[in-house]
Amino acid sequence: MSDINLVKEWFQHSYNNLIVAKHSFEDLCPKQIDISSYLCQQCAETALKGYLVFKDIEPPKIHNLRMLCQLCIDIDDSFNTIISFCVALNKYSVISRYPNELETDETTAKLSIEKAKTIYEFCLEKIPEEGKPIHKEAAV
Repeated sequence: MSDINLVKEWFQHSYNNLIVAKHSFEDLCPKQIDISSYLCQQCAETALKGYLVFKDIEPPKIHNLRMLCQLCIDIDDSFNTIISFCVALNKYSVISRYPNELETDETTAKLSIEKAKTIYEFCLEKIPEEGKPIHKEAAV
């Protein structure tokens, strides 16, 4: 049986990344597009890992969303519905940390937020209520 409090922590961390990604894109001037994109990848990564923890699987210490999603697909093939979003966000795990390595724009960043939110919500739906964090901030 998984440690439901640990599962809840993973999902809270994922949600926090999503909130900061959204705020750094929408509320800061200038918009922090690279940081927002990076945090979208982090949101997806921690949501996928939270699901694996829920399934009593120690998540590997990797940042590759495609590989993490594949581990989830091995458990539940409905994760195939989000793999394309995982692949799209995967590029932000490392390369977005370095200047001039990845060109992003506002449209791409906005889509990244939507993809991260979709992945987060998809993974969270797989968790029973007692494993879901209570968000202090309004849902994104």
